[in-house]
Amino acid sequence: MTPTAPTASLHGWRLFTALAVAVLAVTALCLLWQPQLVEALRSAIRATARTSFALFLATFLASALATLVPSPGSRALLRERRFLGLAFAFSHLVHGVLIIAYVKLFPETFWAGRTAAANIPGSVGYLFILALALTSFPAAVKALGARTWKLLHGTGTWVIAGIFCLSFFKRIPMGPWYVLGFALIFSAIVLKLTAKLATRQRRATPALRGATR
Repeated sequence: MTPTAPTASLHGWRLFTALAVAVLAVTALCLLWQPQLVEALRSAIRATARTSFALFLATFLASALATLVPSPGSRALLRERRFLGLAFAFSHLVHGVLIIAYVKLFPETFWAGRTAAANIPGSVGYLFILALALTSFPAAVKALGARTWKLLHGTGTWVIAGIFCLSFFKRIPMGPWYVLGFALIFSAIVLKLTAKLATRQRRATPALRGATR
């Protein structure tokens, strides 16, 4: 599940389209593979949760990798971060539509052992995903102002990362996939914080050298 850099010919909206088609293809395969609709929906929900997580990791780690492991690949990943983020939003939109279908068709199964409070983190996550997707265009940056835009996107990505972390942590007893997911998002958070610390140190070094002259 390690993010890979987009090729030179696959960038921008082409990259987004390719990723969106891949998400839809995975969803269709899951729905067609299972003969029973309830199991087909569950399978598709799990699959889109994983595609969303993979795309979020690539988006979340793009700047950190460019800082800590500068290379043509990490720089390309950073350049495509906006489209990776939009692909993540699309994948999670499909994920949400599948959940709504599951709730409508099989409410007794969905709500078994679940409370309304359990849906609060996910609902908050969707609100931030919507806000980030809608403001991922130059016109939004201009309208909000660079400082407000940066604050919104910085806060939003950390909130989503925290929700993924909490979601995987709560489900660790349910299977090894959740252990892996938690380990990946926890490692990504540590890597992101390490990159931020490295950036601050690099900025502070010239000032420190100037003060000692």
